[in-house]
Amino acid sequence: MVKGQDHITVVVPRRGINDEGKGKKHALYRIISAAETDYVWMMDDDVLPAPIANSSSYERPIGGTPSNSLNEASDLYILPLRMESKNEKPSLLERLQIAEYAAIQQLTIEAAQRGKAVMCSGANLIVKRDRWLESYQDLHHEIPSGDDMFLLESFKRRGLKIAVLDAPRYEAIVRPHTEWRAFLKQRMRWAGKAPKYTDKDILRCGAMVLGINLLQLVCPLVLVVKFPIEYSLIKRRNQSVSVWVALLLEILYPYYVLCTLMGGLFRKKW
Repeated sequence: MVKGQDHITVVVPRRGINDEGKGKKHALYRIISAAETDYVWMMDDDVLPAPIANSSSYERPIGGTPSNSLNEASDLYILPLRMESKNEKPSLLERLQIAEYAAIQQLTIEAAQRGKAVMCSGANLIVKRDRWLESYQDLHHEIPSGDDMFLLESFKRRGLKIAVLDAPRYEAIVRPHTEWRAFLKQRMRWAGKAPKYTDKDILRCGAMVLGINLLQLVCPLVLVVKFPIEYSLIKRRNQSVSVWVALLLEILYPYYVLCTLMGGLFRKKW
């Protein structure tokens, strides 16, 4: 689905799209190629879009401050995502995901603001149309997913400009999984792409996360130092996460990391 505006086109590919057997990346290429705007706003079809995405027009990115407007001529804009449950009383699984997602989002935003982008999400992303098309060949078409992370790698390798728009008007909402199987399958799929990453910042971040969690397995006292740092990340992004849910997440995280990493690396096809 495409929604065109004066200066930007909103691209919302259908979940599970096959696009004549060529997959989501080909579908994105077909849709983005047909766009007649300088920029495209990529969103997943299962997110609640940012308020500005429903407005009738957008400011054209032509220069300014990236923290509060679309007025800077950057090639890629990392936008915020917030995880919320549809349930009035979220399950423990949902609350753990909300806490984890808050930490991931805060790390994503802060790293990009420091010029060391290590993550982005195609669920809410603005990109210059021509630059996306130029990077299409770098998206690892042998892997069904990962168009966002491989796009980020391609942009960094080519020295293109990456900015952050961390404001509520650009924030979209994603939903947590309600079943453990679906949650773990998604995380294993994410982990399965790790061997294809080549960007040094992404690799260093992944190695640091893995190393710290392995160290925690060997020496649980690492949690005493690790938890305040990661809880601070969570709270800067989502004030609603309780200390007890965050603590449980940190206790379980080393086992979760090993499970998803092993499952992602040894499963043949996602």
